[in-house]
Amino acid sequence: MLPLLPRLPYDPRRTLTIIRETRTNDHAPGDADSLALAALGWVLQDDDRAQRLLSLTGLTPEILRERLTDRSVLAAVLEFLANHEPDLVLAADALNVTPETLIEAHRSLSQ
Repeated sequence: MLPLLPRLPYDPRRTLTIIRETRTNDHAPGDADSLALAALGWVLQDDDRAQRLLSLTGLTPEILRERLTDRSVLAAVLEFLANHEPDLVLAADALNVTPETLIEAHRSLSQ
């Protein structure tokens, strides 16, 4: 007699089919959208900087949650950095890019 196994949602004696979802976003590391998301992550690591982002851009936590991939929101994040050179330089260093790369990403998202 076989030992009792815990009840599983599938029959362990059968093979499983793994369905692979196709990715719909065409983002590549270093593209403007990905760079802006990484910059946002960097901004949000510091409470004071995050509060300044919200205050100066008019963004709210709700807008960030609901429209995180919206190009205008991402452009606002990069514009925030572009308008304060010390943060721009620190963010570029943290993201291992040049400040000019962040400025170019802002231009790309603003079109």
